[in-house]
Formats: sequence, structure tokens, C-alpha cells
Amino acid sequence: MTKYAVFLRGINVGGINIKMADLRTALQKLPLTGAKTLLASGNIVCTAKVPAAELKSLVEGCLRENFGYDAWVVVLDQERLDAVIEACPYPADSKEQHSYVTLSSDPAILDELETLGGGLAGVELARLSPEALAWPAPAGGTLDSPFSKLSAKAKYKSTTTTRNLRTLLKCRDAMAP
Repeated sequence: MTKYAVFLRGINVGGINIKMADLRTALQKLPLTGAKTLLASGNIVCTAKVPAAELKSLVEGCLRENFGYDAWVVVLDQERLDAVIEACPYPADSKEQHSYVTLSSDPAILDELETLGGGLAGVELARLSPEALAWPAPAGGTLDSPFSKLSAKAKYKSTTTTRNLRTLLKCRDAMAP
């Protein structure tokens, strides 16, 4: 059995509203155990016998079937999540800035975002792993930051999702025995 963190893209924003209790109920039909939801932004920790790619497909299918939207998720096993968190050079808690991690199910898309984002004035990026790219944003200015605007483009919706580093830490803590 492998512990996983599953990060849903775009729920409880833009008209796609899912109650976490309903999400947990829908997930009970899948071959996973101990599913917990964290926060209302679509974070799940669970245990499963299937590989990450299969879990991704199963969860996306479950979301499409039960909630009727074009669902995308990024799945990291516990070891990968730990490595991403440890590699992040930005602080989890700062009054001046927030630290974000853009996760992707397609490393080539993250390569593209890293290249394009690195060319934007004032953008600082740190590649954490093939599936994770960290970036800081001024407190209160996340949505206006150049990288946030870049990564929010429609072409990246199916392969990326962004989380505050604090959220990743909460997921890691929820996976602890």
C-alpha cells in the first residue's frame, strides 16, 4: 500500500462547487482506503495499492461521473511530496510573501512554464522536481503576480494545479502514521 496526496484542479472556484463530504462519499467507490480531505480546495490524502498514474485516472473518472465536470488531478506519493517540500527554498510562513508550488502531471508543461516564467520581470522560480515548480508572491498580490497570471492560462488547466506551501505541509502531516 502506498500513501498518496491527490490535488484536484479548480474546485470550489469558477462555479465548480463540491462539498468535501460528498467528495469523500464518491471516493469510497474507488480502490483506496483512509481517504481524508483537507481544506476546501481539493486536497485528498489516501492509501492505495495502484500506481500513481492509475489512481490519477480513477479519481478523474470518479469526479467526472459524480460531479459532472472536466476533472484533472495531480497525484504524488508520500516520498515525492516529502522531497518537493524539502526542496522548496522559500519559507512556509512569511508576512511579506506567500510560497507557492505549481504541480504538474506533465513535466514538459512545467518545463514550458519554467522557461516562460523565468523570462518575466520580477519572477523568481525554483524547480523542485520534474512535477513541481516553486515561486514566491507578495502577500496580498498573488493573483496579480506575473507567474500566477501565466500559469492560470487555459492551456495549463488539464495538467497543473497550484498550492500554497502551507497546504502541502498540511497534506504531509495528514499522511503521518
